Amino acid sequence: MAGEIMEKQKIITNVIWKFAERILAQGVSLLVSIILARLLMPEDYGAIAMVTVFITVANVFVTSGIPNALIQKKDADALDFSSVFFFNFGVSLCIYIMLFLFAPMIASFYDVEILCPVVRVMGLRIVVASVNSVQHAYVSRHMMFRKYFFSTLFGTLCSGIVGIAMAYMGAGIWALVAQYMVNTIIDTIILFITVNWRPKWAFSFQRVKRLLAFGWRILFEGLSDTVVGQVQNLIIGKVYTAGDLACYTKGQQFPAVIVSNSVSSIGAVLFPAMSNVQDQKEYVLQMLKKSVRMASYIIYPVLTGLAVVAPSFVHVVLTDKWAGAIPFLQAFCLLNAPSVAMIPRHQALNALGRSDVFMYEHMVARVVSVVLLMFTYRISVWAILCGSFASTAILMAIIAFTSKRYVGYSYLDQIKDIIPTLIGCAVMGIPVYFLRFLNLPHFPMLIVQVVTGMTIYILYSVIFKVPEFHTCLSMIKRMIRKK
Repeated sequence: MAGEIMEKQKIITNVIWKFAERILAQGVSLLVSIILARLLMPEDYGAIAMVTVFITVANVFVTSGIPNALIQKKDADALDFSSVFFFNFGVSLCIYIMLFLFAPMIASFYDVEILCPVVRVMGLRIVVASVNSVQHAYVSRHMMFRKYFFSTLFGTLCSGIVGIAMAYMGAGIWALVAQYMVNTIIDTIILFITVNWRPKWAFSFQRVKRLLAFGWRILFEGLSDTVVGQVQNLIIGKVYTAGDLACYTKGQQFPAVIVSNSVSSIGAVLFPAMSNVQDQKEYVLQMLKKSVRMASYIIYPVLTGLAVVAPSFVHVVLTDKWAGAIPFLQAFCLLNAPSVAMIPRHQALNALGRSDVFMYEHMVARVVSVVLLMFTYRISVWAILCGSFASTAILMAIIAFTSKRYVGYSYLDQIKDIIPTLIGCAVMGIPVYFLRFLNLPHFPMLIVQVVTGMTIYILYSVIFKVPEFHTCLSMIKRMIRKK
């Protein structure tokens, strides 16, 4: 009993560190992004988005799959980590050479000459990421998220300072390149200094082969997800304008940061924790249910509020030149909502050794998404986005069937778990929406809407005694007492 309590406290502590790392790092990153968006033109962001289509896809090969297998494997030892390190590093070098050689073709495809040197510089991040991904696996495996907190935060701060300084001096697109590169480099250096792990001069192909047996499904799922998402950007950048792509990706950025970083911070801790008790399916299910309820309680009101205050938010934070991003921002708030339950469930399946289930159900959704994209890409950017909504709806229908069978978490149970939060979001969002008819200037309107929304949601939580609200209060009080 005492051991179980200590394990729960360890999980909660690491969730706090991971969540703090994501919130602070992404908070700094968003602040930097906002400053850069005010200094640079949307076309600069559009050009970078064209390049990141290829960099992001290539990056999946070294950050997904085998590093996850290291976390999932119960008896992973020094030889496993060293073998994965050298394997990842070799793969990253091969990928970078290919990007270097194909850089002129990428620039020619978009008919933007500067993209050739940009691809060759940004591609170096893949080599650094191959090292960084194994470090992250080691940190996650040993639940050392406090070290992760400082490395990420310091890397984000340094890259932000470099990016803003270069943008202010008129570096244009190279300011974004510098910010992108410095972040991962600093993060890797800090982890090298603070984490007591070094690769040994040892390699076992058999160990890599066994880890690939588990990791290739996660790699395939992550790759297919990334490819489908990035193909949309590739087509928008090619068929439409750099400005259209910039508004689309900027509208996508804020909801994606909120969801992926908040939920993945919980999932990153849950995965190793669940992996350690993978033979206790009922315990894994209870951890999953609690994570879904807590993630929904925290993230859904933020997405709701962001969608409602989007016009004031964009005009105040990003300036009028980004007005075209407003409808995309609102649409992506809704499109990202299902991920709140999907990501923790993904970690539960991985921990139980059933990464194949997640891969197969997403494979169907990706095929549907590609087919819809082929029918919609010449109509408009909005038609492409509608196709994304349709493929997400199909994925949710598939998950409704598989969740009960493989995890024991039925779709009806998921709905019951998040209903109180959804009601709270409606109670908050409707009055906040109607505040726009006060016709105040954008800045006072944003302040009034945010304060009103937070007040209503907290009052709702207190009046109806929402358990997650009291859990959050208890965690805050515990942290204060410790200090």
